[in-house]
Amino acid sequence: MPNEHVPVSVTASDWWKSAVVYQVYPRSFQDSDGDGVGDLRGIRNRLDHLERLGVDVVWLSPIYRSPQADNGYDISDYRDIDPTFGTLEDFDELLAAMHARGIKLVMDLVVNHTSDEHAWFAESRSSRESPKRDWYWWRPPRPGTVGGEPGAEPTNWESFFSGSVWEWDEATGEYYLHLFDRKQPDLNWEHPEVRRAVYDMMCWWLDRGVDGFRMDVINLISKHVELPDGPVRLGRRWGDGGAFYTNGPRLHEYLQEMHREVFDGRDGLITVGETPGATVDDAVLFTDPARREVDMVFQFEHVGLDHGVSKFRPRPLEPGELAASLTRWQEGLHDTGWNSLYLENHDQPRSVSRFGDDEAHWRASATALATMLHLQRGTPYVYQGQELGMTNAPFAVIDEFRDVESLNAYAEEVASGTAVADAISGLSYMSRDHARTPMQWDASPNAGFTDGTPWIAVNPNHDRVNAAAQAGDPDSVFEYYRRLIALRHERPVVGHGSFERADAGHPAIFAFERVLGDDRLLVVANLSSAGHVPAFAAEVAARWRGARVLLANESEAAASVDAPLGPWAARVFELG
Repeated sequence: MPNEHVPVSVTASDWWKSAVVYQVYPRSFQDSDGDGVGDLRGIRNRLDHLERLGVDVVWLSPIYRSPQADNGYDISDYRDIDPTFGTLEDFDELLAAMHARGIKLVMDLVVNHTSDEHAWFAESRSSRESPKRDWYWWRPPRPGTVGGEPGAEPTNWESFFSGSVWEWDEATGEYYLHLFDRKQPDLNWEHPEVRRAVYDMMCWWLDRGVDGFRMDVINLISKHVELPDGPVRLGRRWGDGGAFYTNGPRLHEYLQEMHREVFDGRDGLITVGETPGATVDDAVLFTDPARREVDMVFQFEHVGLDHGVSKFRPRPLEPGELAASLTRWQEGLHDTGWNSLYLENHDQPRSVSRFGDDEAHWRASATALATMLHLQRGTPYVYQGQELGMTNAPFAVIDEFRDVESLNAYAEEVASGTAVADAISGLSYMSRDHARTPMQWDASPNAGFTDGTPWIAVNPNHDRVNAAAQAGDPDSVFEYYRRLIALRHERPVVGHGSFERADAGHPAIFAFERVLGDDRLLVVANLSSAGHVPAFAAEVAARWRGARVLLANESEAAASVDAPLGPWAARVFELG
């Protein structure tokens, strides 16, 4: 019978095709000591939630020692835990507890840059003659200028976090490169000793028992060594240097070297590359198993669709625009490569507020988005709280924000003459802080996150959107996520089947078939707040005549594939 399947073995080399990854942002997950900041013991105390949800892998955002200029993505010691989160002993206990529950643990690998407080950088900036000087990108002022003065920067590139990518160092009379915050100097991967040090550190963590790495902005590690000026867009002060540091000339060489030096001979691992600016063709190269680079990539096309003239000047999406982008990646990586499936992470606002309807159709849109995402071909990622339908926070004044990107963007906007209300409006939609509000465990004053004062405000809707209220409620977002995850584990067609887009006659309806041998599923999701009637081609309609509903986010889903769809209705059909 079509519904009798043996679960895919997790010992297979491609076990991650049937796995679900859960991202924990440690600062905001669970505080165990009352200081208002989440920690490793807090995560361990909440493992029952993750086990109940059914996830296979936990990806931890950085927990290394750090000054926290960018919430841990500025690392001062790769082989130690920041005291904010605990100790190495706490980490080992967490890892053992996860493994005892059959959950793998993935570390965040941040090696495009370090903190300016890392010992490597301290030595590099100590002297122009330092043996580690070339471990980072140092350059003299532009010819004919005075170092430290406006216009003396070696190139005109703009930082991801606003302003110049160059920081003047008075002591040695040169600038250092930082694509992100000034406290995040970029490592020079051209130097073989840098690569060796990184690989040794990665092996140290794998030997400790971790199960892989999510590699932060890994496609930025290779730069064009000339570092030329970039084009300046109309109305902008700084130039775009992306062409000279994204997917650089030695990137694939470095990734293949990393695979040889770190991952060869180790089984059961998972490697995920974050690759801003990557195209479908780039992703095929990164994830082609024969090339031995990474298992899958995070691409940014779909989470950039609503960017207007900038990230913080968003635009509304047209019906079908999100589905078209996701389909392009499904089809592009269909024969070779693998997709990471995500709508949320620590850098993205909440999906139910961004792509759904967090007011009139909160539950329906949260579950419809989950349905269409989890049942595509690829490995799905759940960001903490997404399984509860957590929403954007009602931030209203700049003092409520914490993220360095948001604060810098606000300062730049206001300085350029933008009204305060307009600057806040963009942040209120797109700030990374929306993903970083505390996990909503229950309806108590701080949502069960802390007994102290949380480092960032709890979303006031935690009185109704929380884990305690949803666990065991068959109509909850959480229990729906459990069913989706179980379906991936139980049906090999979800992890290993092909993807075939189906035209349902309206751009707001995202419909596709998953096929593996004789097993076939039809997924139909109305991604809008209006009702629509599917209109499938005759061949598709005939194939699915008599199908039964396997999963739906409606209390009484119509059994026919061409039955009207209410706002944000999602249905999964099977034959037999």
